Amino acid sequence: MRRLLLALCATALGLALTVPTAAAADPPAEFGTQWHDPVTAAPPVATPHTTSCTVTVADTEFRDYTPYKGSYAPPRRCGDRWNKVVLRLDGAVAGRQFDRLGYLHIGGVEFLRTSTPEPSPKGITWAVEKDVTRYAATLRERQPVEMLIGNFVDSTYTGVIKVRATLTFYAAEGPVQPASTPDKVLTLDGARSEGTAYEGQLTTPRNTERIVAEVYATGSGGGCEEFWYLTVPDAAPYSCKAKDGPYREVRIAVDGRLAGIAAPFPTVWTGGWSNPFLWYVVPGPRAFDVRPVEYDLTPFAGILNDGRAHRVTVTVAGVPEGQTGWSTPVNFLVWQDAQAGQVTGALTGHREGKPTNTTTHEPGPEHRLRAEGGHSLTVSGSLNTSHGRVSTTVTRELAAHSVHRWTEGETTDALRARWNDDETVTVTGRGPATVTHLRRAYTMDGATTVGTGDRLRTVMTMGDRADTLTLRAGSAPVRSRLDDTYTGDAAYNQNVPREQRHATGVSRERYRLDGPDSCYDRTLATAQGELTEDRRRC
Repeated sequence: MRRLLLALCATALGLALTVPTAAAADPPAEFGTQWHDPVTAAPPVATPHTTSCTVTVADTEFRDYTPYKGSYAPPRRCGDRWNKVVLRLDGAVAGRQFDRLGYLHIGGVEFLRTSTPEPSPKGITWAVEKDVTRYAATLRERQPVEMLIGNFVDSTYTGVIKVRATLTFYAAEGPVQPASTPDKVLTLDGARSEGTAYEGQLTTPRNTERIVAEVYATGSGGGCEEFWYLTVPDAAPYSCKAKDGPYREVRIAVDGRLAGIAAPFPTVWTGGWSNPFLWYVVPGPRAFDVRPVEYDLTPFAGILNDGRAHRVTVTVAGVPEGQTGWSTPVNFLVWQDAQAGQVTGALTGHREGKPTNTTTHEPGPEHRLRAEGGHSLTVSGSLNTSHGRVSTTVTRELAAHSVHRWTEGETTDALRARWNDDETVTVTGRGPATVTHLRRAYTMDGATTVGTGDRLRTVMTMGDRADTLTLRAGSAPVRSRLDDTYTGDAAYNQNVPREQRHATGVSRERYRLDGPDSCYDRTLATAQGELTEDRRRC
């Protein structure tokens, strides 16, 4: 009761309150054989207080690379126009196992791209929540389900990954209105992967008035593309090579013409940077919920609306020829003009800047590779809709800067890098002119060193930031900001039995989200596998 009263008083005064956990007062001196279940500082999905229905879409376990296949049926008691749809993944694993990657497809649409934590001998559980309301059109009909978290189990790697995936639907009733969602969610027909390209045919409804592509781009597979940001040109003496260095760019093309560019997020999985003790409790940003890169393809709608199939290709620039390691499945969110049988239009502008990508290798006792890259693209299009002529212009500018340092034998391996992905979308002709600026910034500052006694230490800071400014004629500017920052420092003795590792590690994550009608601010901290702080502001 006293803790509840303190919390209420703190909230009323606008103060931050730290609620201590049972282990906060006296964390252990080093990691034991058990640690706190994984947790992130990201906010839960906000839901209305209306009738809700939950449907299980998968309840299975993964021992190998055999996908789970099942079926989905819409809920009966919550109608078919929902205010919110929330996907929840509950997982459990015990023993010894690597981090694994997985996906969930419903009706061929990628609903979730995820990875797993590495377990303790006695086992851990974790959960992931995701707002999937945007895929509501897919969920109004029966659909096949496919899920896979590729795994390998033997006498050494004993961890069987058990998962249960559910969808909870929140009805739109009373004053709670249905969410505004795309009219269709499409995927590519005949999709196939060839080298670094993912390609297929797309046929949109002839009355499409807006289209957004989302690509779940992940570098993975255990090879060098999992650590693409550390790769060096062939001439430099380092274990991970790429002819053109570490610059990567996710591109989408329509009928061979570049339609969108984006910077991939430098995701670190839970075994990353040679140090799972960094991530046992608090994973790196996006590790459990891989967010797709998005492209506003509305300028191309006039071309796509001719009723024919068009070739769409997704590629990752910078990947060495013939090398695998990237997955780039794509969904298309489509909004239709209900008052028009066909929306005609044209691509009115296409201006691509010259891609830049330079590397400078500075040899010595400590090698340095300085890398810079960038690209720009502006596309414009117009559509003749039932509410008049609408013009859309999308401008995207990418920039990457990094300094990679390493010694002979890579006993020191360090990177300081920043990726910027700035996008401006201007829409005129339907209501007041609207300009939306979205500035994304991803940062990484990490170093792994191996010292006396083969003791490995990793220090890491990662940032995931996005600032959005919307300007609408006749209205006040609308701003929002996301800032997710992770810091960690962990060390252990390599090449010895688990009980002789004497591992230590601290980590901290602060997740802040500020908007016109919302404020969220949460900090988590850990020491040697115990949660030592859970502080909420706002």
